[in-house]
Amino acid sequence: MASSRQEAIDSHFTTTVSALPGPGAEPWPDASTLTVPNALALFDAQLASRHLDLAARWLRAQGKGFYTIGSSGHEGNAAVAAALRPTDPALLHYRSGGFYLARAAQVDGSDPVRDVLLGLVAATSEPISGGRHKVFGHHDLNVIPQTSTIASHLPRAVGVAFSIARARKLDVPCAWPDDAVTVCSFGDASANHSTAVGAINAALHASYQGLPMPLLFVCEDNGIGISTKTPRGWVARTYANREGLQYFAGDGCDLADAYDTALAAADWVRSHRKPAFLHLSTVRLMGHAGSDYEPAYRKPDEITGDFDRDPVLNTAKLLVRHGVLTPQEVIERYETVRGAVIDLAREVSESPQLDSAAAVARPLRDTLDEAKAVSVVAPGPAADGLTLALAINRALKDVLARYPEAMVFGEDVARKGGVYGVTRGLQGSAGPARVFDTLLDEQTILGLALGAGVSGLLPIPEIQYLAYLHNAADQIRGEGATLQFFSDRQYRNPMVVRIAGYGYQKGFGGHFHNDNSIAAVRDIPGVVIATPARPDDAAAMLHTCVAAAKTAGAVCLYLEPIALYHTKDLYADGDGEWLASYPTQAVQIGRARTYGDGTDLTILTFGNGLWMSLRVARRLADQDISARVVDLRWLAPLPVDDMMREANATGRVLIVDETRETGGVGEGVLAELLSHGYTGRVVKVAGSDSFIPLGDAALQVLLSEDTIEAAAVKLVGSRA
Repeated sequence: MASSRQEAIDSHFTTTVSALPGPGAEPWPDASTLTVPNALALFDAQLASRHLDLAARWLRAQGKGFYTIGSSGHEGNAAVAAALRPTDPALLHYRSGGFYLARAAQVDGSDPVRDVLLGLVAATSEPISGGRHKVFGHHDLNVIPQTSTIASHLPRAVGVAFSIARARKLDVPCAWPDDAVTVCSFGDASANHSTAVGAINAALHASYQGLPMPLLFVCEDNGIGISTKTPRGWVARTYANREGLQYFAGDGCDLADAYDTALAAADWVRSHRKPAFLHLSTVRLMGHAGSDYEPAYRKPDEITGDFDRDPVLNTAKLLVRHGVLTPQEVIERYETVRGAVIDLAREVSESPQLDSAAAVARPLRDTLDEAKAVSVVAPGPAADGLTLALAINRALKDVLARYPEAMVFGEDVARKGGVYGVTRGLQGSAGPARVFDTLLDEQTILGLALGAGVSGLLPIPEIQYLAYLHNAADQIRGEGATLQFFSDRQYRNPMVVRIAGYGYQKGFGGHFHNDNSIAAVRDIPGVVIATPARPDDAAAMLHTCVAAAKTAGAVCLYLEPIALYHTKDLYADGDGEWLASYPTQAVQIGRARTYGDGTDLTILTFGNGLWMSLRVARRLADQDISARVVDLRWLAPLPVDDMMREANATGRVLIVDETRETGGVGEGVLAELLSHGYTGRVVKVAGSDSFIPLGDAALQVLLSEDTIEAAAVKLVGSRA
C-alpha cells in the first residue's frame, strides 16, 4: 500500500478474502434479477470507489490532495446507477462514488477514476468544476454537481422531476427524455434537515394533485451523521408509511438485494410517474473523513463491528460463493485496481491548479460579461400612463408571449394575481401550465425554479415579500449562484426571481412586509440584482433580466419597491409625474440613469430613495442648490462607471440608502467610489439599524426626506 498507514478496513478485506474457502459451487440465485456480468461490472465500480477513497487519504498525507470524505461502506449505491438509465438526471450525495463510477460505465468515452482524482487534487483539467471543488458531476453523464450543504439539492430535484412533464406539456425542449426518472441521493442525517422534509412534502403535494413527479429519493442510511447517531428505525418509521410515497427498503451492503430493490423502485417511478423513497441500509467505514478521529465518539467494537457489512467484501463473498471468482482472483482484481488508482493518483498529483483570482472567478465573470452584453428593446404595443405595477404586469405578459418556455409561479400569483395585483390576468392569457400557484414554501418555490432552469425552462418565481426570502436564501446562495461556478458553465439554472420588498408601505406594515435589508444577497458572486423604481425602467429591466437569464444562464434577483407599485404622483397630488409610457429603449445591466444636470451636488440612490431624492432636489433648487439625482437601478453589479462620472461632475456626493446603516447598499457604493479614485466630498444617509415596527413608528427608523435634505444642505454648505 502506498499510504503511510494502511486503513483497517483495507487489511480486513484482504485478510478475510484470503481466508475464504475455494470457489463455491452454489448456483447463481435465480430469485435475483442481478446477472453475473452485471455483478462483475458493479464489483469493479465498487473496487474503484474504495481505492479512490484510499488514494484520497494518501494524497492528503502527501500534501497533494484536498478532500477525504469518502464513499466507503456506501458502495452498494452502484446498484442504483445500474437500475437506472444514463439519461436519467442524477443529483448525488457526496458518498455516492459507487453510483458515479457505475453510471460512467454506462457511457462510452468517460474516465471516471481519473476525473475523481483530478477533483481530489483540484486540477484545472477536472472535467466538471475545473478544479474549483471536488464534486460528483459530469454533463455527459447527466450528473448535476451538488454542493456539500446537506439536503440543499432536494428542492432542485423536485424541480427537475416536475419539469420533465411540464416541458412536454408546453411543447418546449427539455434536457431529459420524456420518460426520465430523476434520482436524488442523500444520507440519513440529511433526511432530518428541514430542506429535505420540505422537498419530500412538496413532491407529495404535487403528486397528490395529479401532477407527474417521477422522483426517486434514495436515502443511504449508515446510521450516523458525523458523530451523531440516527435513532435506530427512525428513517423507516418516518417514511415507510407516508401515503403517496412508495417505500422500498434494501440492503445496501448486499449487492443482489440492493440491485433488485433499486430496480423495482426505479421501474415503479418510471411507470407510475410518482415519487418513491428507496431506503438503503449502509455502513460508514473509515469515519466521516480523513481528519475525523472516530474513536472519540464510537467504541472500538462499534467500528470493527461494521467491517463484516462492508459492501465490497460482501460482493467478493457473493462472487466466490457462487464460483464466479476464486479468492485469489478477487485479491488480484483488488490489487490491480489499487495499483491503477494509485498510479493515476501519482500522475494527477502534479496537475496544474488554478493560479489566479481571475482564473478562479472566470465562470462568474464570463456569466456577468455575457449578461451585461444583453440589449433588449421591450416588445409590445405602446401604452401610456403606466404605474410600476402595471409596467411589470405588461412586461411579464410580453415575456410569456415571447418565450414559450417561460413560467411565472409563486404564492397567490395565479388566480388572485398577486397580493398587489402585479400578476393579474397573466394566468388567463398564458394558461395555468405557465402561470400557477405554489404551496407556501419559499424553499420549494426556488427549488422548483432551480430544477426548471437546469432542465431547459425559463422560470420567473415570485417571493411574496423580501423578508420571506431569508427562509430559503441558501437556494440562491448555495445552489443557484454556484452551479455555473462548480460546473464551469456546463450546467446553468437561468431564473429571474421577483421579490416585493423595501419599506414605506402605508396601512400594511411591520417588519415582515417592510423589510429593508438585502445584505444576505448583495455579496453572492455572479448574481444580478435589479431594483427598478420608475415604471418604464421596470419593464425594460425585466426584459433585460429575462434575456440575461436566457442567454447567459444568469440568476437575476428583481427587487420591486412595494410602496411605489401604485404611485402616480411625484411632487403634488394629481401631477401624474410618476407614471410612464411602456419603454422602447433597452436598459443594460450595470447602467444607471441620471435626472438633471445640477453642478452643486450628486445624489446616488435607488428604489424609494429615487422618489424621495427627486422631491428633495426640487426643494434644494428653491435654496439655490442644483442637484443631479442618479438612480443606480442595478445593485449588483453596481454601475461604477456611471457613478464615477456623475460624482466627479460635482465633487460632492450624497449617498441616499433606504437599506440599513450597517450592511446596507450605501457601504458598497461608498467603497466603490473610494477604490476607483473619487477624491471629492461624500456623505451617506441610510435607514437605522433596526427592524421595521408596525404603524407610524416605522417612520422613526426609515430614511426620511427631511434627513436627506438636511444632509444635502450641510454637504453643499461646506463647499468652501
